[in-house]
Amino acid sequence: MNITRNNVDALNAVVTVEVSKADYSDKVQKVLTDYRKNAAIPGFRKGTVPMSLIQKQYGKAVLLEEVNKVLQSNLNNYLAQEKLDILGNPLPKVTEDFNWDVEDYKFEFELGLAPEFSVNLDAKNEVVSYKIIADDKMLNEQITRIQKQYGKLIAKDTVEDGNDVSGIFANEEKGINNRTTLSLDAFADKNTAKLFIGKKIGDVITLKTKGLFDDDHKLMDYLAVGHDDVHGLDVDVTFTIDEVTTHEPAVLDQELFDKLFGPKIVTSVDELKAKIKEDAEKQFVQQADQKFLNDVVESLIENTKFDLPSQFLKKWIQVAGENPLTVEEAEAEYAKSEKGLRYQLIEGKIMAENNLQITFEDLKSYTSEMIKKQMAQFGQMNPSDEDVQGIVARVMSNQDEVKRLSEQVMSEKMLNLYKEKVATKSKEVTFDEFVKALYGEI
Repeated sequence: MNITRNNVDALNAVVTVEVSKADYSDKVQKVLTDYRKNAAIPGFRKGTVPMSLIQKQYGKAVLLEEVNKVLQSNLNNYLAQEKLDILGNPLPKVTEDFNWDVEDYKFEFELGLAPEFSVNLDAKNEVVSYKIIADDKMLNEQITRIQKQYGKLIAKDTVEDGNDVSGIFANEEKGINNRTTLSLDAFADKNTAKLFIGKKIGDVITLKTKGLFDDDHKLMDYLAVGHDDVHGLDVDVTFTIDEVTTHEPAVLDQELFDKLFGPKIVTSVDELKAKIKEDAEKQFVQQADQKFLNDVVESLIENTKFDLPSQFLKKWIQVAGENPLTVEEAEAEYAKSEKGLRYQLIEGKIMAENNLQITFEDLKSYTSEMIKKQMAQFGQMNPSDEDVQGIVARVMSNQDEVKRLSEQVMSEKMLNLYKEKVATKSKEVTFDEFVKALYGEI
């Protein structure tokens, strides 16, 4: 068998595989002999069917199958030996008048080659590393929520200032129909809150969505509207009241502090605020890290320039799935997947250049810490090592879980690498400011 390669350009090549009769004839003969031994054809005893009849009935199909096996095996070995970094899979070049009645065959395959490029993590860029702080506004709101949550709930018939109202926001044209509970001070305009005063259960109030809240994103929660739809949303919605409540707030005393955090962990309102701040800012780290990771990825894709064998990839996408795609469908699919493919190549180069690997111990340690955190959420603060490792063993026996956890471990390694090597600007923001940055509004 002879295999040669012609590099069309830096990103495309054609591999020619020449298959001779000597490469496949013995295999074809063996399969046909086995067929003859087991063939059940009327008029012949088992094992006595003439080989000429077997050849006539099965010969062409067996030839095609065995030649294809030899072809694929040798092509794969060639790609491995040559250490070719290809994208997608080899695409056979279609020959309309291919002749299977000869003894020697020639097949051609198109290859899409991975591009050569470099990644500069130290380059100056606009990536921001956010530190989210819990400001006084957030702390006071959280304390108010705690007092309401642990206070006494009192049902009422008529809405008064300071009450909470539950009901359904609706707009048939926009498909809005969402039950929610809100306090009257949630509205941006005090005049809107006044519309509720004196209303009873069953009353319907019509409101305009434009400027209803101090932040349009709140429409996502109260009206169940998607993010892309909330900006500039200017329609009338009805609110049908079905419940009115008021709260007798819980007293901020030692009994409440102990209920929240355990005996004597917090002993004053100042300590309560400090504890809320500490816990909130720990949670914010994960959100800030995720945005940082996303922003670094976008920056790397934007600033790492290289070409792709786009025409090859579009042709490959057409035939790679279970159902063939049209040219137009493949074009659309390529457009959707191009950024992901670019980052996949960039990430692979970064991992190779920085020797980022996942060891069994990495995976085991990560899984162990994850399980301890989950157990702590259910009150098991000090589980035995035997219990934890037993769960770890069960989790790691599931291949799907191992794959998912491996991706998380590598993502954490990439994050730590980016924090170390990517040039960033630090910025301290409140959570409200962070949300706006998340959606590109600051």
